[in-house]
Amino acid sequence: MMMCKEATRLMSLRQDRPLTFQERLSLRLHLSMCSACRECDRQFTLLHEAGRRYHPEHDDAEQGDDGH
Repeated sequence: MMMCKEATRLMSLRQDRPLTFQERLSLRLHLSMCSACRECDRQFTLLHEAGRRYHPEHDDAEQGDDGH
């Protein structure tokens, strides 16, 4: 059985590259039994989506041309 530390490593890794079949299967099995890791996975997904939608050029326009 996979430990939570390995599960969170795979959740993070999944944001950067596709997991192998074995990694996906192991993570899916762990998530089916661990509510804490399911919540962690939900938060990883939320943070990744927020980062993907962030556009720093909007901050520059709000601060003015001199950065203040």
